[in-house]
Amino acid sequence: MKILIALLTVVILGSCATKVPYTTKIRSEFDLTPEKLKKVQFYTSEIIILERSDKQSKVATTSESGELVTSERSTSERIVIPANRPCVFEQMEDDGTVQIRFEMGDGRVLRFAERQNISNGRFYLVAQWANGKGELDYGGSVYFAVRQSASAYLMVNLKNWKKNQRKERVGKGMKI
Repeated sequence: MKILIALLTVVILGSCATKVPYTTKIRSEFDLTPEKLKKVQFYTSEIIILERSDKQSKVATTSESGELVTSERSTSERIVIPANRPCVFEQMEDDGTVQIRFEMGDGRVLRFAERQNISNGRFYLVAQWANGKGELDYGGSVYFAVRQSASAYLMVNLKNWKKNQRKERVGKGMKI
């Protein structure tokens, strides 16, 4: 038993996965080509809310009483993509913008790219921002991302593997 303790070797493999922003530095460090990106699990940093509404109003006269009648029809749609929602790479555009898919369907992708005025290399949601709303195309329809969605960027899991080797033995001691 003492020999067993004397020869004890402990190998600990530790892996800690943490979500980090997807950046150009990570893309180049891991040499992430479009083929490799299809195997990477992406996540959103913030909630993304897309809204769309169509309002149509019609004015008509009634033939019986001659009154003007206003009828209004309104439809609205809201898509919520929670923070830390898993998503997948769909395609990379020529300028480096990535298309990310959250659900199946034609054109149901969001675009993420680096912002020219920010030097952290993160890939933020792409939209035409004006008056606190970002206009974008999703599934062939025009949606407006709410102000809070402007700070949403892509994240990936990064695992750090460490291999520690430790030897331990018990000294026998000495007698006179």
